[in-house]
Amino acid sequence: MSAVDNITDLSKYLVTLPPSRISILCMTFLSFLTGAIAAYLEPLSSIFDSIVYGGSAGFLIFGLTSIMDGAITQPVINAMEGRHMKMKQSMFVSLLTMVLVALVYIVGSLVSTFTVYSYIIDALILGCVLAFGVRIFIIWGTSNIGAIRSILVSAIQPVLILSMVVVIVFLTSITTNIGSFSILAVALKGIIAGLILMIAIYSFMLVIESPIKRNLGVGGLELLSLFIAQYSEGSRAMETLFEDMGEPIDTLVGVVSFKGENGIKGLFVSPCVHPGPVGNIGGGNMPTVLAKSLEPFTMVSHGPSTHDFNPVSSQEICKIKDVVLGALEDMEYSSTASKFMRVEHEDAKLGVQYFGNNLLLLATFAPLGFDDIDFGVGLALTKAAQAHTQAENVILVDCHNSFEGEKGRVLPGNPEVFQLMDAVEKIENPTECGIKMGCAHDTIPELSKRSGVGQSGVKVMVLEVEQQKTAYILIDGNNMIIGFRQELLQAAEKLGLDHAEVMTTDTHFVNTLSGGHNPLGTKDRDTLIEKVVECTKKALEDVETVEVGAKTMKLSNINTLGPTHATELVTTISSIVAVSRVVAPLVFVLALIFVFIWIFYWTF
Repeated sequence: MSAVDNITDLSKYLVTLPPSRISILCMTFLSFLTGAIAAYLEPLSSIFDSIVYGGSAGFLIFGLTSIMDGAITQPVINAMEGRHMKMKQSMFVSLLTMVLVALVYIVGSLVSTFTVYSYIIDALILGCVLAFGVRIFIIWGTSNIGAIRSILVSAIQPVLILSMVVVIVFLTSITTNIGSFSILAVALKGIIAGLILMIAIYSFMLVIESPIKRNLGVGGLELLSLFIAQYSEGSRAMETLFEDMGEPIDTLVGVVSFKGENGIKGLFVSPCVHPGPVGNIGGGNMPTVLAKSLEPFTMVSHGPSTHDFNPVSSQEICKIKDVVLGALEDMEYSSTASKFMRVEHEDAKLGVQYFGNNLLLLATFAPLGFDDIDFGVGLALTKAAQAHTQAENVILVDCHNSFEGEKGRVLPGNPEVFQLMDAVEKIENPTECGIKMGCAHDTIPELSKRSGVGQSGVKVMVLEVEQQKTAYILIDGNNMIIGFRQELLQAAEKLGLDHAEVMTTDTHFVNTLSGGHNPLGTKDRDTLIEKVVECTKKALEDVETVEVGAKTMKLSNINTLGPTHATELVTTISSIVAVSRVVAPLVFVLALIFVFIWIFYWTF
């Protein structure tokens, strides 16, 4: 598991927001309830007066002003050409901060019932100041409109609430529980307290912004805004940042082509390019995008690569397509292939099949957990296989089919590397016979990325050599939970197959959801097993005689995050998190102490 995956785990802190009407209804009900409770806490207050007059005042002070704020904030931010804000987002922020103000207000009303001095208006000021601070964090951190504009927009709701209090108190006698106060005192307390909190927030932001701006050339808040835009809107604006950070690399693309009577019947592609980092950013949806760009039935498996090899933009996928088309131009085909075989050493397992003088290897450590196989490891493995078997082309696939949480990458120096190398030494050169191939595809519209299934669903290729039938099953997902591979294999092999292997594409299209990784088998297991069986049946029915060719091509100058910048991104963010754990409590606790003293102990 790459450290970059830890960044995508931020998605688990993002929630699906309710529609605007739900937020408005909640603000109406909660504000009315707040006013009724606060009025009931006033001495000698009747239940009728508390509900009718207190509830009405609560709605006017908290509900109406917050609804107005939500209606104003959204068009104002969009007019400032920041990240597009939806009305439901604006209304939810207003609801969130209204609840904060209401809770502090009720606490102030409750405390006032046990004291001579009324703390109600001071509590209201404190609640508005806290809401102001929270709104600055949310709006500045997500809208990308800058500090000054964010402060001005954040002040709308607190100003509306305090203004409504002033209007009601001086024009009616409804809110007698609030008592009398000086407009100047309220304004001065609110402004000074707001300035104290604003200075604290700005200081904290400078601390966390400086290193990421210096190292990556982009502000931390801008990065957060781009991430949220990708999550909520599918925006690709983050690609601009990655393009500035990216560096060109050279890598490999393996292509196996099956040709029938009517031309190319199917392709099996293994690009050593990682399908990340997340969602539709960069190569996040590469398996589907690449497969759709090629006319024949195409299975895009996971070649050995880690997040260092994430394309910086979706346009880079076109370079992979060009290499695949280049490989097909002078592909040499053979009418023979070997039977499928497995070789093992300790925990390493290799599925092996020859196509003429070319070799396809499927690597897995299942049922033990593992994740990405590093490109350097994969390159060493293919060179060792070439030397041992004398194969002209060796194509390696990381089956990526047994997920075990926050670990599992196979890196140079790991014991797993030597297990794979020793497994290669056990490969034999078998007899080759004629080959037949059938294929089938099901996008599984019943399931979505919430179930861990990407847009390509499941693809199956069945190869028959001398009556031995082997199914290559590829699911568009990001790994699968331990044990699920075996369930799928058992279900598929009941169809009369001699061998089968289940692979995932490692698509990160499914990683925009809570939990970050979203492996297959967490949800809808039975449906997925059923679809794999159905697709395998169709592939068996589609079997026909084919010729097969294979080639490993060099892919030059594809722009990826690269090992340097990927590490720099992770290191910078990790250091910011570490510093924030110390700085944030210190700065904000001190600021809140000063705010509390200023509001509650400074008299005019």
